[in-house]
Amino acid sequence: MPDPILTHTHGDIVLVTLNRAEARNAVNFEVMDALDALLPRLNADPSVRGVVLTGAGTQAFSAGMDVKIAAKFDAEAASRWMKRTKIFFSTLRNFDKPLVAAVNGVAAGLGYQIALLCDVRIGHEGARMGQPEINVGLASVIGAHLMCLSLGHSRTVELTLSGRLMDGAECQAVGLLHRLVEADQVIPQALDLAHALGQKPANAMRLTKQRFREVTQAAFDATFEAGARLQAEAYASGEPQSVMAAFIAARGKR
Repeated sequence: MPDPILTHTHGDIVLVTLNRAEARNAVNFEVMDALDALLPRLNADPSVRGVVLTGAGTQAFSAGMDVKIAAKFDAEAASRWMKRTKIFFSTLRNFDKPLVAAVNGVAAGLGYQIALLCDVRIGHEGARMGQPEINVGLASVIGAHLMCLSLGHSRTVELTLSGRLMDGAECQAVGLLHRLVEADQVIPQALDLAHALGQKPANAMRLTKQRFREVTQAAFDATFEAGARLQAEAYASGEPQSVMAAFIAARGKR
């Protein structure tokens, strides 16, 4: 089996690539485990001044949670997944150095949330970002919370209930992408930006990011409590399993 993530060092910046191109870099337990092990090591390494996170290939940053796993959940498994996701997202939140998302394609659902947890995002016009969980029968809880921090309530409601994906130009217009560049420049410019941010005084960077965590921690905790409850209720209805099974079957016929 290929490694779920790849790392390449570019001076004082580490490029971390989600390495599941055949699944559009969908997140499974192996991806979570690998990042949970890697990021604390990079955090403790004084030679590393920042990280760029991207996806393998050209189609996707990450298409989200692996639907083949999610389709098999029941209410109890959905609640456990939410608890595991909270640990994973806490690893991203607790990274004290600059964390830049190089959005090289689709960033949807859980993949979108990963991008939103990065400090800065760079993408191209063909990139698409959004929270389509409602389309597969899931309550949109974590993504809605993270979107609201960036976009405000009204726009978050529209995007969450429609489940639509925004193109790169719209993402830049609403502030989700901080830079819009040519597709072949996404990773180079993300590396350059991470390097520039990494030159800031390290302790000031750590303390500033710590404060951002502090002011959002209570809402983060409450959101995951609600997510565990609502996703368990969603799966208890049988709706996500039915919708996802139909989606997998339709994809298999293409």
